[in-house]
Amino acid sequence: MACSGLCLLLFLCSHAAGNATLFISTSLFQSYADQLHSHPLIVSVFSKGLFLVFAIHIVTGVLLFLQNRKARPRNYKVRTRAIKNSQASGSMIYSGLLICLFVLIHTAAVSFGDHGRIGVTIAEMFGSFLLSMFYILAFIALAVHLSHGFWSMLQTFGISHPNYTTFIHRLSYVVPLFFLLLFGTIPLLFLFGTGN
Repeated sequence: MACSGLCLLLFLCSHAAGNATLFISTSLFQSYADQLHSHPLIVSVFSKGLFLVFAIHIVTGVLLFLQNRKARPRNYKVRTRAIKNSQASGSMIYSGLLICLFVLIHTAAVSFGDHGRIGVTIAEMFGSFLLSMFYILAFIALAVHLSHGFWSMLQTFGISHPNYTTFIHRLSYVVPLFFLLLFGTIPLLFLFGTGN
């Protein structure tokens, strides 16, 4: 989970960098997309690798969820936890499923479309109130998922020490908030007519 999660986090960083061009103009974003798709072999290998990482992350997450359910079929009577982001940890499977649905819809809408007019496609998509709200809801789910996932990943890799536990705890809010603000602002820009 930690290794596949790290790969997906690195993908999010690169995706955020590309999407940030939308804050300047759709034509700049189009140039970015054209440059990216001018290397079809790299895009094909990267896409297949990303799909494999997603599949590993999803299957592992579902298996862990089922193992936890099997180990403890009934809920605890007392739900006091030391970890502050217990709400996020308890909803990982649900936020993950919403993110999975979002990825399927987003991939169908963007990846299989005409890459020569991807900037126009984005503008048209986010002109729809319902679609923009769905995207924002998905980005909120992503932030919730990341708030526990980021902390848990660092713990798995052994990055834990009393001297910087507070810093890690703060990062588990800052990192998801960064992605939420960056990705969530883009549909709002187009929805309110300032993204063109």
